[in-house]
Amino acid sequence: MQMMMHKAFYLLSLVAMCLGTGVLAEAQDWGGLQRFAAANAALAEPVDGQPRVVLMGDSITEEWLRLRPDFFSSNGYVGRGISGQVSAQMLVRFRQDVIDLHPSAVVINAGTNDVAENQGPYSEDFAFGNIVSMTELARANGIAVVLTSVLPAAKFSWRPAITDAADKIAALNVRIKDYAEAQGIPYVDYYTPMVVSDPSRALNPAYSKDGVHPVPAGYEVMEPLVKEAIATALAAASQDAACQSSSACGCCR
Repeated sequence: MQMMMHKAFYLLSLVAMCLGTGVLAEAQDWGGLQRFAAANAALAEPVDGQPRVVLMGDSITEEWLRLRPDFFSSNGYVGRGISGQVSAQMLVRFRQDVIDLHPSAVVINAGTNDVAENQGPYSEDFAFGNIVSMTELARANGIAVVLTSVLPAAKFSWRPAITDAADKIAALNVRIKDYAEAQGIPYVDYYTPMVVSDPSRALNPAYSKDGVHPVPAGYEVMEPLVKEAIATALAAASQDAACQSSSACGCCR
């Protein structure tokens, strides 16, 4: 009897250890560092004259690449969106998924899942601070930055208790836009052309099926806006580089 109890205890301990290891592994990759590890390793170095641009984001960026792959491949854009991620998780993987890829520019789209409270209570200061931190990391490594608005959303199907999403998104967008203007960073306003003109401030149903994620028609609205901002960011970076290599700095900003 005692031997059977020892054996049962051993088996239970082994199961608990295995389960614990799985939970620990998941916790250790909270930022999603393994998601693009292989793709990043396989990515060749940027080619001269063909600037690489990384789009950092959540499911909105992830679905963009899935639904409109030609937009990325034809423009030299690299999609690094992970569904469900909040701004803090993006910040954790920013070095691996952006800086280490040596892009000329990065487009940062974050905030939707912060407002949806995917990783706990929403703090505008915290979400905005993470966007600022990603911006500062990029610029410190010579990467031009494009900041974007959070897309409109009136509610989240997976968080029905949140009833003030529209207010929070509007307020966060004001802070992102003001910061971008103060820092001389191109800002992409996805919000205005995609929001409905009624008090709900929802994502226009012509551009989405679930009120959060764009369908191809929504991405078609977004694409020329972000392309223009990327072109502006790359042109400014090129001018700055030319000024730094010139003995005359009259063109420097």
